[in-house]
Amino acid sequence: MTRPQRRRSVLSRALVGYLAAAGSADAFVPLRHVVGGGGNGAAVVASTSAFRRTAGLSMSGGGGAAEEQDEARALLERVRKMREEIAALEGRSVEDVEREATDKKVQEKSREEELRVEREAREEARKLGPRYRMSDGKFLEVPLTAEGQVRQAAEAATRAFKAGRTRQTVRFELMGEEDPLNEDRNWPGGAEQMYREAAGPLTRALLGEVRAPTGEGDDVRVGYRPNVTSEDIWDFDGSALITAHAATGPEDDVRAMVLPNTDNKYTKDIKTLDAEMGDRLFMLVNPFWRNLESWGINLLAPRAKQLAQEAIFDRGFDETYVLLRTSVRGEDCIALKAYPYDWQLFAFIENEAWPYEENIIRLGETKEEPTSVQFAEFMEGRDEFKMNKNMRNLQRMRNRD
Repeated sequence: MTRPQRRRSVLSRALVGYLAAAGSADAFVPLRHVVGGGGNGAAVVASTSAFRRTAGLSMSGGGGAAEEQDEARALLERVRKMREEIAALEGRSVEDVEREATDKKVQEKSREEELRVEREAREEARKLGPRYRMSDGKFLEVPLTAEGQVRQAAEAATRAFKAGRTRQTVRFELMGEEDPLNEDRNWPGGAEQMYREAAGPLTRALLGEVRAPTGEGDDVRVGYRPNVTSEDIWDFDGSALITAHAATGPEDDVRAMVLPNTDNKYTKDIKTLDAEMGDRLFMLVNPFWRNLESWGINLLAPRAKQLAQEAIFDRGFDETYVLLRTSVRGEDCIALKAYPYDWQLFAFIENEAWPYEENIIRLGETKEEPTSVQFAEFMEGRDEFKMNKNMRNLQRMRNRD
């Protein structure tokens, strides 16, 4: 490492240490706005002693508030010169150096919040008992009812919101309130029927359970059930906008767009709502696209793909809860994603003791959405699936004879 590089490293550590020690929004104010006085002096004084330790600076203490103000100004002048030196060494502006230091602080806070959510999830699993004391999602179970699916999705969405994910995507296995999970469903009425019988009720129930307060207060009304309303977008598309009006006020409202597709109208509506919602939770529920390639080529809307990239994919909308049913080698399989855990893979198998019921076997987990090949590999390693379903049925028939 060259001498300028070593100097830059020392200065950078000192600056990052200052921001970490300050721990206040006032610490992000550009130093040129603070040196010489101003409304942020108190915040700077509060962080002065911590920065001395972090930056390796030495100042005499004591002497009252006036002396502390003088020390703070001297400290800020020292930091300002350090930033100017970093900028000169790298050929950048002081504003760029300030922005870099601020970004690092924001990233640290985001990581700290993610770790906090993970700790809470581990504590929740610990309270459930020894078999649930896992932080990798192995304690997750397949929800067999619509109610169980909603509860699981609400818990995942709430964990994600606490970790800073204000834009989310939820993909339910569309099912009626009384329907069993492992049942084939047809939708002859298309998207309208899907919304009327499944997507609409599931989303309204979800928004009735999710709590996403944006403030720092402890208002007891946060736990009150919100007033959930629905507004059709295009009824022939089965699309709608559902809003949970929080008891604490509109600043804590949650909104969800249900069954949007790749038509430009939805992309533009999402962009508008994204801007309106700010830091509040905004979800997309069972959108008809899988990724950006779903837009394809549209001669009537040549910029549709670019607009989708900007309005949806660049804005996050992470999948925080997904329940997928699929068939692999003739076996009914489930892929479950619940934030912040990896994908959990399951398969149904006949109950030997009761032919009208099936058991669920956990196969494993994957970091990304599993493929049919991965499902097959997991099943090949299990004795229960050494024979395919047809062979198992034949074997049972022979045993009866």
